Amino acid sequence: MTFRGQKPFQTNDTFIAPSASVIGNVTNWDQSTVWYKAVVRADTHPITIGFSSSVGEGTVVTTLNVEELEETGFPPETHIGHYVTIGAGCILKSCRIDDMVSVGDKCVILEGSLVENNVILEPGTVVMPYQRIPSGQKWGGNPAAYISDLTPEEKEHIPAEALHVHEQAKEHLVEFLPYGYSYVHLEDVEKEQLSKEG
Repeated sequence: MTFRGQKPFQTNDTFIAPSASVIGNVTNWDQSTVWYKAVVRADTHPITIGFSSSVGEGTVVTTLNVEELEETGFPPETHIGHYVTIGAGCILKSCRIDDMVSVGDKCVILEGSLVENNVILEPGTVVMPYQRIPSGQKWGGNPAAYISDLTPEEKEHIPAEALHVHEQAKEHLVEFLPYGYSYVHLEDVEKEQLSKEG
């Protein structure tokens, strides 16, 4: 949806579910996914969703007004890196998530926070404002606390999970028809062709 002249950008293989809302200055990289009833609202500052990253069902991604962050010096935009899987029912607000991160269901990541590369956040984790989650670690709890370093297997699972979500999204992408009635005409043409061949 266009807002104040800013229209979301998406590629041909981006899947945005019909019940999702993507508003304003949002950049969706290739193979990114915004699932059902998710809201990505960039009405004040940009939001980026990286390559093969996904925003889960019912998740809200937004940004703060400049006035709320101007004293801190933190950028107000929200950045989601590449190969990031965000679970269902999460809230992300003016934060930065680097590449290859797995965010469990119902996590909250608040303004000014930074989640570095190769991180797993357990379901229900609350990352407090301006908190930094270091690379290569698993965190959980409210407020977020260190649990353990990631094993090599856990690190390998993060991009594999992101690619798996993309494969699921491809199935949804081909099932949903574009708006309008052009598909009806296509079905009529196909029926006509079959009757000629039969």
